[in-house]
Formats: sequence, C-alpha cells, structure tokens
Amino acid sequence: MMSAERDGLPEGRYGRGAGADARADRRLRLVGSVLGVVLLLFVGWIGWDKLTGSEVSAEMIKFKVITDQEVQAHIEVRKDAGVTAVCTLRSLAEDHGEVGRKDVRLNQHTSRIDTVVSIRTTSRGTSVELVGCQPAD
Repeated sequence: MMSAERDGLPEGRYGRGAGADARADRRLRLVGSVLGVVLLLFVGWIGWDKLTGSEVSAEMIKFKVITDQEVQAHIEVRKDAGVTAVCTLRSLAEDHGEVGRKDVRLNQHTSRIDTVVSIRTTSRGTSVELVGCQPAD
C-alpha cells in the first residue's frame, strides 16, 4: 500500500508522491554539482591567468613641448617587479601628423615606475600620445 493511501489521502491529489520528490532531489543535486565544478574551473582559470600572465599598464600623466625638436612626456608604468617593459610614445604635429616616435625600455626591478621621457621631433610637436606598453620579449 502506498504512503498516501495509508494516510487516508488519495495519491496524486495533494502534490507529487515520494518517488517524484526523490527524483527531483537527485536532479537538483546533479545540476548543483555540475555548476559547482564549472565555477571551480572558472576561478582556477582566472587564478592561473593572473599568476602566469605578466601584464603591463601605463598612463601618460602630462607632456611638455620643450623646443621645436623636443617634447617630454611624464608616464607612469605598472608592471611585475621582474618584468622588463617596452613603452611606445609618439609626438604629433598640429595637423596630427607624426613628428617623433620613441620606444622606451623600462627594466627597473620595481612594480611602479614614474619617469619623464624626451622625444626628438622632426618639427614642432603639439601633443604626445602613449601608443602602448607591453612586456619585452
């Protein structure tokens, strides 16, 4: 005799039987386990990428026109202490044409470098652009 009939209630009338609840519980545990494994793999992948990837970021604080043949750029670079970074800067004329370019190699063993870079120009530069920074090969 089924438990619902034993309690004096018709089976199926007031919800699912005990077998359906057990199946739903197993399905819920299976879905939860799969989602947990996926979450652990994702967190592990993020951690691995942070540990193995050496990232270099930089920003230009300001620039100054020194002469018609020179501009200076004040940049701040953040990197891992053991990584050598190469940053590319360029100077543009009033018509937005490039008048100077320089690759700067930063091999200081610190994680934050604050430096001023001089760039020689072929004519008067009116702006300086930080093209980008990356780890040196």
